[in-house]
Amino acid sequence: MQLSNNTILITGGTSGIGLAFAEEFMAAGSKVIICGRREERLKALSEKYPGLIIKKCDVSSALEREELATWVLQNHSEVNVLMNNAGVQLFADLTRPVDLGRIYNELETNLVAPIHLTSLFAQHLSTKPDATIINISSGLAFAPMAFMPVYCATKAAVHSLTLSLRHQLKNTSVKVFEIIPPSVDTELGHDRREDKSQSHGGMPIADFITEAMEALKNDIYEAPIGQSKGLREKRELLFEVMNNPAPEYLPVNHEQ
Repeated sequence: MQLSNNTILITGGTSGIGLAFAEEFMAAGSKVIICGRREERLKALSEKYPGLIIKKCDVSSALEREELATWVLQNHSEVNVLMNNAGVQLFADLTRPVDLGRIYNELETNLVAPIHLTSLFAQHLSTKPDATIINISSGLAFAPMAFMPVYCATKAAVHSLTLSLRHQLKNTSVKVFEIIPPSVDTELGHDRREDKSQSHGGMPIADFITEAMEALKNDIYEAPIGQSKGLREKRELLFEVMNNPAPEYLPVNHEQ
C-alpha cells in the first residue's frame, strides 16, 4: 500500500490506535478524515492538527453511518482508503441474563458498522486506482478471552468478513487488509476498570503502529502484530493458558 497521497477515512479516530494511524498517515503525506462520538475530542484534535478533517459520528447508528458516507463522498470525493477501526470491548457473563442494549451496541460498533460502511464505500473505492480497505480485528479473534465473549466473537467475524471481502473485490483495484492487534496500551476495555482513564497495559502503541505501518507498506494483507502472531498460530493452547485460572480483575458482581 502506498502510504502517501491518500485521502483516508478512519472510524474511531479520536484515541488509541485509530489516532495513532491518523498521525502516521498524516506524517507520511496523506489527508486524513477521522470520525468519533466525542465532539470535544474531535475539536481538540482539529486544533492540534490543522490539516486533520473531523466529523462527529456514532458508528453504532445506521443513520449516522449513512450520513457519514454521504458527507464524505460529497465533500471529499477523492477518498480512496477506508479504515474500519472503531470498537468497543465489554464484559459479558453469558451465564446470567444479559443487557441486550450492551450486546447490540458491541455488535453494531464492532461488526455491523464495518459491514455497512464497506458496502457504502466499495463501489466508489473501486473507481480509484490505489484504493484500500483496512479492517482492524484482534488476536482475540483466534484465542478469545472468555469473560468478553461478544467482543472476541465480533473480531472473529471481522476476520472472516475480511477474507470474503478480499475475494469479492479481487478483480477490482481495492486492496483489503486485516491488521490484527495484540493487547495494546490504550483505553479500550475501560468498561471493566474503576478508573476509566487508565489503560490496561500491553504493547506500547508506538511499537504497534511502527509494525502495522510496515505491514501496510509491504502489502501484508493479513498482519498479526506482536503477540497476536502466537494467538493466531497456537490458538487452542493459548486459549487454555489465558482463561485458566480466571483473571483476577474479573468483577465480583456479575450483574450488568
